[in-house]
Amino acid sequence: MSNFRTILFSMLFLLTSFCPLLQAQVGVGAAPVKGAKVYFDGSRKRLDKHWTYWAGPRLAASLPIKWEIVADPVDEGTAMDSNDPAAAGGKYGAADIVTKQKFRDFRAHVEFLILEPGGNSGVYLQNRYEIQVLDGDSSKHGMGAIINETPSPYYAYHGLGKWNAYDVVFRAARFDKNGNRTEKAMVTVYFNGKKVHTNQPINQVWGGPNSGIDGGNDGGKGITDTPGGLKLQAEGHHVLYRNIWIKKLNLKQANTDF
Repeated sequence: MSNFRTILFSMLFLLTSFCPLLQAQVGVGAAPVKGAKVYFDGSRKRLDKHWTYWAGPRLAASLPIKWEIVADPVDEGTAMDSNDPAAAGGKYGAADIVTKQKFRDFRAHVEFLILEPGGNSGVYLQNRYEIQVLDGDSSKHGMGAIINETPSPYYAYHGLGKWNAYDVVFRAARFDKNGNRTEKAMVTVYFNGKKVHTNQPINQVWGGPNSGIDGGNDGGKGITDTPGGLKLQAEGHHVLYRNIWIKKLNLKQANTDF
């Protein structure tokens, strides 16, 4: 009987240890969670339906979106290439694309692949807060960092020519009736299935007015209650994207852990 109990408790321990990861449904190839909407599946149709250029102060591109649909270099299927001609030379904000739908709280999954050394792009939450996509940089401005606010979890990066995945739960900043920020935005991030940021508060928008919403408002510290889409940055590099899905949330408590 004692051996049976030992085996039973061992099995229960293993099951409970793996349950959080199974529930999280994260990593490259993760299917949409229940209630999520697919915003990009590799097709031109889905790109044109759900995305547009961000109309920031440096916008230099015009519709239709010039991000090319290309063959997936690893798996069967297609992806989109962020190397928009209007962003040549690293002119972020000139040809960034953003979902037409705007969000406050949400769960998102984004997969990216960098083809060349130093490849640069970025995933912007609520068109404000950047999760960096930058090969070769492990600083607070580097790969996987909540830019300029957290260390880079570079150890989780799969490397050039391989698919990577960000899985995010984001809670927007909260405001009082007078528009004063009472709670900062918060995010939890898995990078290739590894939890790298947990309930991380986000202080401001970095990069100035060409970066995102509120970037030019009090040096990026003047956060407003304006909702924003999920944005992908064009920096004149061959960074590919695929398998993007988002689920709207309504997080009453300041907790994004999953």
